[in-house]
Amino acid sequence: MPPARRRLPPEDRRRAILDAAVPLIAEKGLDVPTRELAARAGVTQPLLYRYFPAKAVLLEAVFERVYLNRLDPAWLEALRDRAVPLEHRLCRFYEAYTTAIFTPEWMRIFMWAGLAGEALNRRYLEQVGRDYLRPLLAEVAAEPGLREPVMEDLWNLHGSLVYLGIRRFIYRLPTPEDAREPIARAVARFLAGLRA
Repeated sequence: MPPARRRLPPEDRRRAILDAAVPLIAEKGLDVPTRELAARAGVTQPLLYRYFPAKAVLLEAVFERVYLNRLDPAWLEALRDRAVPLEHRLCRFYEAYTTAIFTPEWMRIFMWAGLAGEALNRRYLEQVGRDYLRPLLAEVAAEPGLREPVMEDLWNLHGSLVYLGIRRFIYRLPTPEDAREPIARAVARFLAGLRA
């Protein structure tokens, strides 16, 4: 006889379902059936639908947890602190950002969503561009001795650093455990390119 399922307060049950859904979606992709999601969470499918009336609602909650909840508004304040040299600000930002996103769940769900054509990726990238890269562009443009940067310059830097995580968590290739050195080299190359 299976053990009796214990009753949880609604917020705890919702959180438990998400706790089970995030690693399963990271492992199997966005097309994982809700029946399998419910089984992994230890609930019935009707109970899953009580908390998440549609799979899209569950995916939105996963997106919020895995992506939006990792972005820290304090990063922007630190990026704009011109008392700190630009190179240090860029390095600090990317050290914090990569620490937040270099997880199997973040990388794998991002890849699955991109392959599925989900709008979640576009929304996330639009937010990162608007909330971090555009302000960063303004900080770089204000730096004396650098040519006027364009947004593509920032996306190139950003993409090169995110690719460290893709190599580690998607391709399972060796990467430096400590990302600080590759970040410092990438930022130095970025700034040197703008001085040319």
